[in-house]
Amino acid sequence: MAVPAVCSDTPPATTSQGALRPSPDCESAHWPLEIENTPMASDLARSWLTFSAPVAAAQAAGRPVVALESTIIAHGMPYPENVRTAREVEALIRGLGAEPATIAVMDGRIRIGLSDDELELLGRSKEAQKVSRRDLPAVLAGGGLGATTVAGTMICAALAGIEVFVTGGIGGVHRGAPESFDISADLQELAKTSVAVVCAGAKSILDIGLTLEYLETHGVPVLSCEQDNFAAFYTRDSGFRADYRLDDAAAQARFIRTKWDLGLAGGVVLSTPVPESAAMPREEIDALTRQALDEAKAQGIAGKAVTPFLLARIKALTGGRSLATNIALVRHNAEVGARLALALAAGSRR
Repeated sequence: MAVPAVCSDTPPATTSQGALRPSPDCESAHWPLEIENTPMASDLARSWLTFSAPVAAAQAAGRPVVALESTIIAHGMPYPENVRTAREVEALIRGLGAEPATIAVMDGRIRIGLSDDELELLGRSKEAQKVSRRDLPAVLAGGGLGATTVAGTMICAALAGIEVFVTGGIGGVHRGAPESFDISADLQELAKTSVAVVCAGAKSILDIGLTLEYLETHGVPVLSCEQDNFAAFYTRDSGFRADYRLDDAAAQARFIRTKWDLGLAGGVVLSTPVPESAAMPREEIDALTRQALDEAKAQGIAGKAVTPFLLARIKALTGGRSLATNIALVRHNAEVGARLALALAAGSRR
């Protein structure tokens, strides 16, 4: 797979009609995936990408790359645990033979792979905005600092030709959604963007039953490994079965490749539970979640501010135990994701 050299930091120019034109050093790039239907639109979008040297080298050599989100760094964990965990996860993926690519928005560019200093910036900054599909144009055009969500990372990973993305837990249908209509953009992105998302299920603060119903309606397969049931972030078992159980990375890769070979666009969810030694009891988490939700409602916290509030409140209510669980599940997800990326790459070479 031919991959271009690292794109320049020069934003795309415009034509006399005002349309965006790719940066000169990106015009001849060949890419394996398209996120929209027209090649021209796809080329224009890719011109906003800047690759780190290690990620560019890995793709040029045909080594698998694993995408990582940055919202978990900027909004999901406190400093310095956030930066330390990000570095440990990247090292773990490299140790298994793949290349990590933490994705963020910086200085008007979509960054595919970050340096240690850039991870530190994200971990310390109070200015990083959460970037989902809706927010990408605003943060890029404004030149601000952005931490990509699951949806935002999927978009950027697909543009970069990255097939596997590791996160903590996906967003979903929030409790009370029949009244609030609060449904994460992650679910729509999974329905349209062809990236495999490795996670510890959906965050346990969500209505997991409705989340799975939504994914089923939109044709998103939900795989589980290590157990039959879908995981629930802090707890191993949500009480709901996944669509299919596939424990072996090669079998997971065959399933995913078959889906995409059939032209069935959209993502695949691969759920893997938090290691048993770090898991928390479901009854305890459910009670704490209800308490934190009541507090959020009383304080008028809504929209995308809800999840960071709930995670921070549950951390406080558990005396920090939930943070240790969060770190353990992200590390485990990274192992599963790296093996999947290796299996997908091996299958492609046959």
